[in-house]
Amino acid sequence: MNTKACGNHKKTCTFFEQKTYGRLPSDKEKELALIAKALGHPVRVKILTFLLFRKECFCGEICRELPLAQSTVSQHLHVLKEAGLIKGEVEEPRVCYCANIERLEQMRILLKEMLEIHILHAQPDCTVAEERT
Repeated sequence: MNTKACGNHKKTCTFFEQKTYGRLPSDKEKELALIAKALGHPVRVKILTFLLFRKECFCGEICRELPLAQSTVSQHLHVLKEAGLIKGEVEEPRVCYCANIERLEQMRILLKEMLEIHILHAQPDCTVAEERT
């Protein structure tokens, strides 16, 4: 974990907390954005959840679980694989897919680091300004 001493408290801050306003996103921020984008469609969340329940399965099995065309499922699998959330191994003539647990653990750590900003800095919860009358 990339940490740095913080002037606001005695603890160290993760890469999300370091004053990076006005700078381009860090590699970790880009990684989290890539993962978030891949999970940005409910069908992909459903596919990943399905794969987490199974050790491995073929595209045809996933297609039987979803009311979508095989080509559509394949596109969603491609996005998940590009983000590293799933693995695919060719077993001619099919591809066997499974969840990439190591990548999911990396995602968990990235999210945890980001959420620590709130915990470490004790920021009040965000509230929408009430309408003024």
